[in-house]
Amino acid sequence: MQQGQRIYFLGDFHLGVPDAERSLAREKRIVAFLDEAAKDLPNGQAGAAEIILMGDLFDFWFEYARAVPRGHVRFLGKLAELTDRGIPVHLFIGNHDMWIFDYLPKETGVIVHREPVERVINGKHFLIGHGDGLGPGDHGYKMIKTIFRNPICQWAFARLHPNFGLWLGDLLSGRSRRKNYENDRKWLGADKEWLVHYSRERLQEKHFDFLLFGHRHLPIDMEVKPGARYINLGDWIGYYTYGVFDGTEVKLMKRVGDGPLSADVRITGGPAV
Repeated sequence: MQQGQRIYFLGDFHLGVPDAERSLAREKRIVAFLDEAAKDLPNGQAGAAEIILMGDLFDFWFEYARAVPRGHVRFLGKLAELTDRGIPVHLFIGNHDMWIFDYLPKETGVIVHREPVERVINGKHFLIGHGDGLGPGDHGYKMIKTIFRNPICQWAFARLHPNFGLWLGDLLSGRSRRKNYENDRKWLGADKEWLVHYSRERLQEKHFDFLLFGHRHLPIDMEVKPGARYINLGDWIGYYTYGVFDGTEVKLMKRVGDGPLSADVRITGGPAV
């Protein structure tokens, strides 16, 4: 990182829901944020060193060999613009868009990650991932994830006509989200939070300064061990929250309108409930 640059973390956009009109409004707000993050600010702060997208960008995504879901062109174009300008954009695949294959890397230049990644940035140790299927419990989802990631199952789904396959995917994804979304926004207590358990397990192996995840849809910033913070990025459906690393620390921020980033407010003190 150059002096004054920042790294931004955000995700769980679930573009495509609940309907085209509201999804488009959310998409425009995300694009406006990326514009702000990428440019130099009046106070002399340099533009983004990297953008890290934490997954579930779309509520459902499947790439056929010659067809992809309609829509999201403003967002996809902005990703291509950022990478064309030399800003690395990393994408951690989520459970709603695990069927991203080579289209986004080829067309937009994003760097795709399918598993959590360890990184050292400016001397700080990071563990970064979407967060699905980690930690104890949720055995039903872990089994489904194994099936959905199976190349044979992916090949079989690709045999469906895109009109039917994408309709079916939207239907099943929407049912899952409606069933789980409100529960996802409830703080369960540290003893029942799977990503808290997972963070503490990984910290027994080695030290991380920051363990950053999405998936949970609840903004969380808590110390899970002295000097180690678990941060969940929340979502861009109801919270509009993101993380920013300034070279020294990570701040969990809440977007305030579509103005300058300096107007955003910091979230501290555990889960934002």
